[in-house]
Amino acid sequence: MGHLGVLLFLLGGLGALADICEIPQVDSKLVERLGQRLLPWMDWLSLEHLNPSIYVGLRLSSLQAGAREAFYLHILKLSYQHSLLGLTFNDDNSDYQDKPSMGQLALYLLALRANCELVEGRKGDRLVSQLKRFLEDEKKAIGHNNKGQPHTSYYQYGLGILALCVHQKRLHDSVVGKLLYAVEHEQHLHQGHLSVDTVAMAGLAFTCLEHSNLNPNRKHQITRAIENIREKILKAQTPEGYFGNVYSTPLALQLLMKSSMPGVELGTACLKARAALLASVQDGAFQNALMISQLLPVLNGKSYVDLISPDCEAPRVMLEPVVETPSPPQEVIRVVLKVPSVSPPYINSISVPAGSSLEDVLKKAQKLRGFMYGTQNTLSGPFLTSVMGKEAGEREFWQLLRAPDTPLLQGRSGGQLPLDISPIQPCCSEASTPQLSSESFWASASDNH
Repeated sequence: MGHLGVLLFLLGGLGALADICEIPQVDSKLVERLGQRLLPWMDWLSLEHLNPSIYVGLRLSSLQAGAREAFYLHILKLSYQHSLLGLTFNDDNSDYQDKPSMGQLALYLLALRANCELVEGRKGDRLVSQLKRFLEDEKKAIGHNNKGQPHTSYYQYGLGILALCVHQKRLHDSVVGKLLYAVEHEQHLHQGHLSVDTVAMAGLAFTCLEHSNLNPNRKHQITRAIENIREKILKAQTPEGYFGNVYSTPLALQLLMKSSMPGVELGTACLKARAALLASVQDGAFQNALMISQLLPVLNGKSYVDLISPDCEAPRVMLEPVVETPSPPQEVIRVVLKVPSVSPPYINSISVPAGSSLEDVLKKAQKLRGFMYGTQNTLSGPFLTSVMGKEAGEREFWQLLRAPDTPLLQGRSGGQLPLDISPIQPCCSEASTPQLSSESFWASASDNH
């Protein structure tokens, strides 16, 4: 009987452990190689290429870039203060389009908190007021009856709430209520499927609000929303182990790591997702700075919620730049590019080196004449906004397909800036990364309602 009691105790203990989403330690060399991919991005110091997410990801990781990291934060501060606080370098360039978006401002506030800074004083108050104005404008766009849509996305809306929360800045209950309503009524659905990165960001924002108790009147609604989001994310796990897909999985894990649920489902699901992510890292799927910066905290057992009380004294390993070795000559492949939705339809065969990004194909096609395209710079890289002179309208995007009908949600194979396809949600698209081979690609305009 005594042995049975011990056995039952052990089984009960194992069951309790399985309720928690934990990510076991990952091979340090693999993490270091992943972090080294961020270093070249830290040399892009113009405002359009500055990415606060890089700094946040490093500070929440087990890695550091030393003086390079400190200089990057210094440039972030100079650039954002000049563009947001009216101290423009050139009055001719001071129009609204040169100012950071709501998502960029939110990430900048996260970067400041990652350095254990709280926004305060006159300059800090202006940054907070600007982000609150962004959110108020989005709230008005959604409307009192919740029938509208934010100008940007619910992803950026949740990110804005999270950024203010980690700085202990309270928002009106009505602003939080719009995101609660969207989650409850599934207005984060995108093209008929659950947008995992959007609900995960909402969940991180709600988890921060729950810990900080900044909106006590919404406390019970926030708790229910977090539970609802966790269940949605777990149901979205693919047979391979991803939550949604490979690029939405890091944010999902950031949320789930701060959760506990009854039963063994959560722990098992997280271990399966970890295995899938590590396989993808080894296969070279993570090249984009934004995606890497969301993954590195997960591999260190951290999430954006940890920015409520960041540990700025935690030891971190110094990153050393990789010495590039000359690559052997690459095979030349032919890619058939078709645009059937314009008149007359466009079709051409383009020769590019194997391993080229999809943007390389479009640049080559444009150089050959007869083809035109336009892009918009975002933190995820350039997004395709126009093809053959046809602009993507409001809540529309250009869809890229591998023949005959396989959607491509991120057109890169490594090395260059990615060409993502949707201008609607610039902060974080759920994306795949196909390797280019001798295949056909189609571009067609799609509705995003």
